Amino acid sequence: MPEREHTSKHYEHQLRELKNKLLLMSHKAEQMIADSIRSLVERRPSLAEEVISRDDEIDKLEIEVDDLCYAILALEQPVASDLRFIATAMKIVKDIERIGDIAVNISERAMELIQEPELKRLVDLPIMADAAQKILKESLDAFVNSDAELAEKVILKDDVLDDLYEQIFRELLTYMLEDPRSISRAIKLIFIAKALERVGDHSANVAEMVVFLVRGQDIRHGTRLDRGR
Repeated sequence: MPEREHTSKHYEHQLRELKNKLLLMSHKAEQMIADSIRSLVERRPSLAEEVISRDDEIDKLEIEVDDLCYAILALEQPVASDLRFIATAMKIVKDIERIGDIAVNISERAMELIQEPELKRLVDLPIMADAAQKILKESLDAFVNSDAELAEKVILKDDVLDDLYEQIFRELLTYMLEDPRSISRAIKLIFIAKALERVGDHSANVAEMVVFLVRGQDIRHGTRLDRGR
């Protein structure tokens, strides 16, 4: 959002508060993803339970962001770049909330897997989780700095997570074919990999809205960047 002086100090405060709430929400979601994978790798059910409990904080922030957006629209009647900022906030808050839900889903699968013998040493999933967190962070950095070029890079980087998912899927499929007793655990690990891939999708959605915020250009669907597909 381009910084400019507003005639109303209250209005300016509201816009800053909105940005800060989105940043806090994204930080919490990013940490939830990190801790959900750590709970699996370190086999810590208490950490998985803690991640699940944190989802209420994300949900509360989503409601606060929505309420603040509606209040600004109703009372301040923003135009131009400010209106695009509000529209962007109302879109990306849903993606951030969904990332929190994904962390909960991963934690639930982690709690199930911890009760069983390890299928394999977990190497690729932590790498994929790190990549997902990096893409999420960069998408929010692009939002904070109104950086459309960084946003475009984030959209293209989503392919990295897609490739990692395919790699993990193929490896786990081999385990299932070789030993039917591994099927249940392998499917849960595939579920977690797919969940991380979805974090990339939501981060790309945020990045697309940053391009809209900065340039007023909607690049979703048919006008989306060429991602090599």
